[in-house]
Amino acid sequence: MFKGKTALLTGASGGIGSAIANALSEAGVTLILVGRNSQRLQILNDGLGSQHHSVTADISTISGRETLFEFCTQYENDIDFVINNAGISEFATLENTTSDDIYALINTNLTSQILLCQGLLPLLLKQKQAKIINIGSTFGSIGFPGFSVYCASKFGLRGFSEALGRELMDSSVSVSYFAPRATKTAINNDNIVKMNKELGTDMDEPALVADKLMLFLQSNKRHSYLGWPETLFVRINGLFPGIVDKSIFRQLPIIKRYLK
Repeated sequence: MFKGKTALLTGASGGIGSAIANALSEAGVTLILVGRNSQRLQILNDGLGSQHHSVTADISTISGRETLFEFCTQYENDIDFVINNAGISEFATLENTTSDDIYALINTNLTSQILLCQGLLPLLLKQKQAKIINIGSTFGSIGFPGFSVYCASKFGLRGFSEALGRELMDSSVSVSYFAPRATKTAINNDNIVKMNKELGTDMDEPALVADKLMLFLQSNKRHSYLGWPETLFVRINGLFPGIVDKSIFRQLPIIKRYLK
């Protein structure tokens, strides 16, 4: 299914991004690796065999998106998968989150993803088949203390993915939402890792997330949530949020200790 296909991957040089890049490359997919750091992209591409394309662009900026759109317009083959993986996080109370941080989180995790999809749609709709996969988070379904703005961005991305997917149901483009749980990457600093350990929250290796994504790409599912009991909590939170409130309230003293 993958051999001969092309995938555009944003946030390619991050922890999850590089794991996804490795998995796709091994499956025979040609990659358009997108990221802000040209050196890290080059190192990643070299490690994959140097047969892929690298586009240095900050998709949270107008100029960065224009650079990427120009490359895609001139690209000689169809783009089969667009994997929106770029994202940032912030572990802090809302009171201690700066307005600049709030803007950056919403812009990078949500607004830029929407604008990227909008800009690429005319190109994708010309193809026989294409998939957009937006990488979300368990925190796109469960609000968690210390991540209020991050949760807002991922809740928004989940809603956008669902609505756009329904909007395009009669087209050649499908839209799906893939939500990992906590993962062992640089986006989760040592403080978060220690807190998760004390809370008994498991953290996945990026390679595991990439393997699950590969299975997801082969399915016709519109959404996927990783991890147990996180998947269960997502369902409970949708039906009986008070139960999740009580569970998190018991954890709140530990969470607030790490927030300090």
